[in-house]
Amino acid sequence: MLEEAGFAGVRIGPPVDTFKGARGEKNARRFAVYGYSFLARKLE
Repeated sequence: MLEEAGFAGVRIGPPVDTFKGARGEKNARRFAVYGYSFLARKLE
């Protein structure tokens, strides 16, 4: 999807536990929800 939006060299980082300690942590665990960082450059 990022490439279709005009980005190149897309890199996806490892999964990060963004719900640790949050109210929805139990549901996040049940559905294996994680955050991911992205790095890309915009094509002109």
